Amino acid sequence: MWEAYKKGYKAWLRLEKSLSDHSVEAYLHDVEKLTSYLQLTHKMVAPGELELKDLQLFVKWIGELGMTANSQARIISGLRSFYKYCLTEKITQTDPSTLLESPKTSRKLPDTLSFAEIEKLIAQLDQSTPEGGRNKAILETMYSCGLRVSEVVNLKLSCLYLDVGFIRVIGKGDKERLVPIGRDAIKYIRIYKEDIRIHMPIHPGYEDFLFLNNRGKTLSRVMIFYIIKKAAAMADIKKNISPHTFRHSFATHLVEGGADLRAVQEMLGHESITTTEIYTHLDRDFLRDTLQRFHPAFQ
Repeated sequence: MWEAYKKGYKAWLRLEKSLSDHSVEAYLHDVEKLTSYLQLTHKMVAPGELELKDLQLFVKWIGELGMTANSQARIISGLRSFYKYCLTEKITQTDPSTLLESPKTSRKLPDTLSFAEIEKLIAQLDQSTPEGGRNKAILETMYSCGLRVSEVVNLKLSCLYLDVGFIRVIGKGDKERLVPIGRDAIKYIRIYKEDIRIHMPIHPGYEDFLFLNNRGKTLSRVMIFYIIKKAAAMADIKKNISPHTFRHSFATHLVEGGADLRAVQEMLGHESITTTEIYTHLDRDFLRDTLQRFHPAFQ
């Protein structure tokens, strides 16, 4: 019975929500967990027959299995998505997941680099080598545009509009967005394209990809991670740094500089503004300064 619902839900996620295969599988896994529970408790009924108390008992069950609060919250989010599909397709008349409470999760934000630390890190790259010139262009682009690591490794020549200061980015779910790119990033991309990439042997099928490895193919995510870790170590930066640190720093510096959160959301390619709020933290000094400048009681 549930196989038909899962099949329909899978198609809905792909066609209506335009999610990647990886995301689709993650959502389906959440429904699989629920059906496993229903089988174990001998309550394999249709989605419309389940009530809030049934879902509450399911959440209690996954908690007893040892799942963390974050994992439980993610599964609950998956169930809400499934019931949204059920309502849309008239499979159910009500949504029992609406009042389902998620366990409190800790919002551990990744370390952020200051602008000075980013400059210090990028300065460690040896631009006298082809790899160093390429890596300089990569990191400048990541910080200038707030790209995900997958977005930078898949960036294409045909998506560069450097004359007008924009790049076209293909993000999650193959959704496209135009992102402004800064002067330094443009400068080093042009140096890489005109002085380094032009002399490289390019593997057939990879002609349009901007950043290439020594074999003329796209770089791996692990390689970007290694480049950043090595540069951070050379710069004596002790923070826990990953490619995502550049994206998080990009958003944080924008918000601290007074950028509108919705503009940041657009540049990051977040579907929800709440995701942007998670990725952009504000230090206490900045918040205090904002309050003192704009709140009537402080005037």
